[in-house]
Amino acid sequence: MMQPFKTYSLNLKGRLVTIDRPWVMGIINVTPDSFYGGSRVEDEQTLVERVQAMLDDGADVLDIGACSTRPGSEQVDARGEMQRLDWALGIIRRVSPDVILSVDTYRADVARRCVMEWEADIINDISGGTIDEDMFSTIADLQVPYVLMHTRGTPETMASMTDYDNVSADVLEWMARRIDELRQMGVVDIIADPGFGFAKTMEQNFELLARLDAFHALDAPLLVGVSRKRMIYTPLDCTADDALNGTTVINTLALQQGAHILRVHDVKPAVEAVKLTTLTRSCGNNKKI
Repeated sequence: MMQPFKTYSLNLKGRLVTIDRPWVMGIINVTPDSFYGGSRVEDEQTLVERVQAMLDDGADVLDIGACSTRPGSEQVDARGEMQRLDWALGIIRRVSPDVILSVDTYRADVARRCVMEWEADIINDISGGTIDEDMFSTIADLQVPYVLMHTRGTPETMASMTDYDNVSADVLEWMARRIDELRQMGVVDIIADPGFGFAKTMEQNFELLARLDAFHALDAPLLVGVSRKRMIYTPLDCTADDALNGTTVINTLALQQGAHILRVHDVKPAVEAVKLTTLTRSCGNNKKI
């Protein structure tokens, strides 16, 4: 059964925007080692072309990452991460000054600089504030929307930290506690991400997907990031390069359960999934039996 879609608003530096239909967040990685090679950009022309293509395809938000979090990736320090972001954000703000920009970082100092110097609109923290203890207070000070993602440990250790009593209940409880902490600190705009692929086995990822509607209890927009991940290409016996069709299937299942934001490498197929799912929901709501 398709879940109803709940509308939320976000305050982007005084500009109120409404998520009244699912958004598509396009992934741009200015790293040499992100798990999917198609998301990487290393020169200005490629970056400009990637940004324009995503916007032409209908992206609502661009998510810029400069520090890979895949297991075994080479970790860049804060200075190196910020140098990459300075380069990328400067170009993007020049060619598309009004685009909604999210910065994918778990470092509070990097988050602060991106908001203050490049007017980043959203901070997307894969650690949910667990790696940098200053992240929550920084977000409270900056008053920007914050993506709280569930994980355990670090990118180096998370694969060994998948022991849950009940993965859906445990993740939901953890996120509820963290969201309550943020709200008590005055953070209003929180986006919840269950963290598919982070400190979860393949089976646990699918259990989370099957129970995704339970996360609406958090009373926050729900972000789903499954694009080309192992949970898709392993059961299909393919590679990340061949996982687009599987990604679209999983994204559609998430949309049916009321997901608000899809974080993807491939914008056009996600936009199409949003359009068709939204049309189905609308017609279903109008149908009288």
